[in-house]
Amino acid sequence: MLRGLDIRDMLIIDRLELEFQPGLNVLTGETGAGKSILLDSLGFVLGWRGRADLVRAGAEQGEVTAWFELPDGHAAFDVLAEAGYETDGELVLRRVNTRDGRKAAWVNDRRASGELLRALSETLVELHGQHDDRGLLNIRGHRALLDEFGGFDAARARVRAAWRDKAAAEKALNAAHAAAAELAEEEDFLRHAVAELEALQPEAGEDEALDARRRLMQGAERIREDITRAFQALGMDGAEGAMNDASRWLEDAAGQAEGGLDAPLTALSRAMAELGEAQSGVEQVLDSLAFDPRELEETEERLFALRGLARKHQVLPDELAVLMAELRGKLDAFEASGADIAALGAGSRAAQDAYDAAAGALTSARKKAATRLDKAMGAELAPLKMERAVFKTQITETEAGPDGADMVAFTVATNPGAPSGPLNKIASGGELSRFLLALKVCLTGGRAGQTMIFDEIDRGVGGATADAVGRRLARLSEEGQVLVVTHSPQVAALGAHHWRVAKRVEQDLTFSQVDPLSTQARVDEIARMLSGDTITDAARAAAEELLRG
Repeated sequence: MLRGLDIRDMLIIDRLELEFQPGLNVLTGETGAGKSILLDSLGFVLGWRGRADLVRAGAEQGEVTAWFELPDGHAAFDVLAEAGYETDGELVLRRVNTRDGRKAAWVNDRRASGELLRALSETLVELHGQHDDRGLLNIRGHRALLDEFGGFDAARARVRAAWRDKAAAEKALNAAHAAAAELAEEEDFLRHAVAELEALQPEAGEDEALDARRRLMQGAERIREDITRAFQALGMDGAEGAMNDASRWLEDAAGQAEGGLDAPLTALSRAMAELGEAQSGVEQVLDSLAFDPRELEETEERLFALRGLARKHQVLPDELAVLMAELRGKLDAFEASGADIAALGAGSRAAQDAYDAAAGALTSARKKAATRLDKAMGAELAPLKMERAVFKTQITETEAGPDGADMVAFTVATNPGAPSGPLNKIASGGELSRFLLALKVCLTGGRAGQTMIFDEIDRGVGGATADAVGRRLARLSEEGQVLVVTHSPQVAALGAHHWRVAKRVEQDLTFSQVDPLSTQARVDEIARMLSGDTITDAARAAAEELLRG
């Protein structure tokens, strides 16, 4: 709630410090004393858009500081956290306006934007009056107010979840349609390209292997003759036969050489083993050089086919296998798209049905809540001398969205049989104030930490009606804080805390001052409100009677 307001050099206020309390706080004073300036100053520090000429004449800048005490879980903490600010339960807002119109703001001594101030103000303060375009008169907020009255948080959460599911299902279906349409444009190309690639069946690394085989076959005739002669020289008619003869002769003589031939025989054995490996390797090469001339032709044809297809698709030959898999995947996806779209379509319809069911249930609940609200409003309007007025919560169908498919509007008819219409179009100034008060009484659910401000909401009423207004304001203040600017003695007498706003003149300059009132000072102020400038004993007695309740 609002605990204090410090105003410096704003309009006719030079320096003013106010400390507010829980409950019903009333501000009274003569017309023009500066009560509206207090609200202008509070609106300024909260970032509201208002009059531009706020700086006091002769001052370089005006400044307003407001500090709030926030209970745990207050909605302002979420706004601050999202903006990267921290607070320990006390929130201090300060805003400066220079003579040339420049503005600067701070939140807990950290620079802040007007946008952040306005976001915070939505959680901190409600202003209600005859120009209440920010609150109850704003038709865009009526649906949320009815939902709050009905306690539809869970139902609305279900509708929002169903809306998200429906949107996701529609997005998936639309994406599938778009992908299928795109693939349909490529169908002829895909079928031809896949058939061509699958007929060739390219493999990774095949180009290099084919090229090496072709070069080998092309050079085979040139080297085969030399390799054949070498193979023969290594065989039985050459080295192998000579070594076998040498080995046999040495073995025959080894028995009489008394071990002298052992080492040569061992070395010769190793040489014969190495010779065998050489023969085997040469023989393998000769085998590889043996080819059918048709094989060279076939190898070259496949190599040229691979390279030609690679040029056609502007890829490397080794990438053809990957390309074939990709194009086959696209073609498979196109051929399966019909079934996929059918499945996604069924899912989308199911999501739509789920949303329609959740939204329909919320619509039914809203209509029942509207009936209860209309009945509650009728009970509130009677004591406010508006028993002939008819309040109606209209629910009409609108474009579906995350909060359902309902348009909610609070309408009134001031007399039975008269046409109904929006609050601010049908009701007069005094009637409008009472409508707003009754509506606020019906809608308020005791939100902790909320400060409600009523600006002359009792204008145009008096006597028992003004007393009824005051009692409803007092009821609203029981679970929070209410600030009311009033000219009604009946309302002022019901306040828990009372301030008087007055003017003073110093050296031809007019200033506004606000003073908290003691018990006796309250009697005098309420007596003034009853009788005017001349306070009579009868007026004091009437004031005391009002204060006794």
